[in-house]
Amino acid sequence: MSFLKWFQFNRLGTHLLTRRHGERVGEDGFGNVYYRARGGADDWRRERRWVVYAGDGEPEASTVPAGWNAWLHKNREKAPSEEPLLKKFWEKPHMPNLSGSDAAHLPKGHLKRGGERAPATGDYEAWRPS
Repeated sequence: MSFLKWFQFNRLGTHLLTRRHGERVGEDGFGNVYYRARGGADDWRRERRWVVYAGDGEPEASTVPAGWNAWLHKNREKAPSEEPLLKKFWEKPHMPNLSGSDAAHLPKGHLKRGGERAPATGDYEAWRPS
């Protein structure tokens, strides 16, 4: 990886902050690592928290799972690594936003799926301004 690519997303500042003041709290399934300021604050709502995103590309906030997102935004006192979230039977595994990637959803009739779709059934009437 080139130095310019590493430097592109302000990683130098985050790297220095993390090395000097960071205390590792945990890591999620996507490889994102979560930190809080060493020593902390007298109240958990005032402590500084941040994430170092995995990978070499542009940081993608949608890769942060719900529990870690709640911890980063101080909706939870304890991180999911300290107090795991209760899983509901209906919950699906977290997935990042896939828009713009090869794994993005393509509906029937999309040009990348051949552009063919079922003919209109005639139950639609276009709006016309009066």
